[in-house]
Amino acid sequence: MLKLKDKLAKLRHLKISFNIKKGKQVAIPPPPPKPIQRGFKVVEKYPLYEPFAHVAIVQNPKTGEYKYILDELQLDPLEKSVYDRILEILLAEIESPKEEITDPRKFFAEEAKKIVDKYRISLGWLPDVSWYKILYHAERDLVGFGRIDPLMRDPNIEDISCDGVNKPVYVWHRVYESIETNLQFESDEELDNMVVKLVHMAGKHVSSAFPIVDASLPGKHRLAVCYRREITPFGTAFTIRKFREDPYSIIDLINLGTFSEEMAAYFWLCLENRASIMVLGGTAAGKTTALNALACLIKPGSKIITIEETAELNLPHENWVSLLARQSYGLGGSGIGEVTLFDLVKTSMRHRPDVLIVGEVRGQEAYVLFQALATGHGGMCTMHAENLDSAIKRLTQKPMDIAPAYIPLMNLVLSIQRVHLLKKGEKKAYRRVITVNEIADYDDYRITFKWHPTKDQHLSNFKKSVMLSSISERVGLSKKELLAEINRRKEVLHWMRERNIRSYKDVAAIIAEYYARPKQIYEKVIAGGEVEAVAVSRKS
Repeated sequence: MLKLKDKLAKLRHLKISFNIKKGKQVAIPPPPPKPIQRGFKVVEKYPLYEPFAHVAIVQNPKTGEYKYILDELQLDPLEKSVYDRILEILLAEIESPKEEITDPRKFFAEEAKKIVDKYRISLGWLPDVSWYKILYHAERDLVGFGRIDPLMRDPNIEDISCDGVNKPVYVWHRVYESIETNLQFESDEELDNMVVKLVHMAGKHVSSAFPIVDASLPGKHRLAVCYRREITPFGTAFTIRKFREDPYSIIDLINLGTFSEEMAAYFWLCLENRASIMVLGGTAAGKTTALNALACLIKPGSKIITIEETAELNLPHENWVSLLARQSYGLGGSGIGEVTLFDLVKTSMRHRPDVLIVGEVRGQEAYVLFQALATGHGGMCTMHAENLDSAIKRLTQKPMDIAPAYIPLMNLVLSIQRVHLLKKGEKKAYRRVITVNEIADYDDYRITFKWHPTKDQHLSNFKKSVMLSSISERVGLSKKELLAEINRRKEVLHWMRERNIRSYKDVAAIIAEYYARPKQIYEKVIAGGEVEAVAVSRKS
């Protein structure tokens, strides 16, 4: 590589006219569509990174099976040989940035264009289209996520998983659920190199001695790795849980049918009055998504502390502290430097939070959380459980070991599930809040909302609501007045839906305005006016 660098250094006195500028228009043909398996038909197409990568969702009408077909611009043999040479040059020439950069892809693209501009003649003539393709692949492989980079660009994908060599990569699609892709790794070396790259991007180490890694990738994506055949006979396996930069807002979840407007307004009122909430559900039911959307209803200015193993929550509040657990730095099971959820929950109490949010409770941290609720702090969390009865059993047994007398401190428990509904002649997966329970006592639950599967509606019942009775005593309003307030907030949420105000920051700004000027905002909403949302909770 050094000889190549010295040899090419002699060309530096040449003035190369080639320069890929932003304003220059080069017609790059899209990738040719991949042949579709017999019996399948295309149901949806969309670009991932125009014009280099597209996807086609295909389905077998007889079996209902879906497949995710990735179409990506490939390099021809000549382009591939130039690509291999330019890759060596880029690795040798590109210097580390002198200061911290926020966008490594942009930095790489700018530096790579300069180097290609310098060495283009020595590498042989190629049309501009080929250079664009080469730069795309270089960016993908050096600063991107390699062959799975197009999948990481797809906003519809929640999870990416590879089960081993010569096995298709699977994705969890927001619309089509778990579907097979046409991408697979054909050798142990290729897959191992890919995973080592991902682990290094996360700032961690993986080897045969330490084959299990749980880490956070750039962009806060969650990575889980089982390396080589030490613990799995099929070879290296990995799963990536993608982090959503623009998380679902409460308006998004209402539009999707997960919540109803009335239910969201009810939670909004309860959270204003320091209610504690637990979200129950199975794997991929949407627990964290629901928790994040509900947390955005908390009053601006409240001191919020979130505690997670990996960063998944994303709140618009300015007064928010995010705490993350840390794995041990020691070898084997020494535990040196480990920071657990239990440690973080204990530490958070010294910060005097108004609301403490634990991403998922499953151990001793639950005990400390309930102690915090007993001292008047607000609290929110998720837990793996299919229903309230199984959740109570888990809470009252080791390792959580919550005393039955403490269970009512968790005021509201909502159960969320993934359901399959037939709509427009097609059966698809949806997420629905199945029930909302108020905990009156250890064995006394009051259902305030229940999902009706036939109508696909949430039915409310506030007749025996202990939460509204408690708020009524605290604020000096009658239950009738509180129900009227829920209806007013329901109107505000409906107004946001009508105007397509859905970004979590925009929704938070309107909610902040309502907290500050409820009467004026409601009057504008009823009159069909516009609300100038100036109380944005957290700077972009």
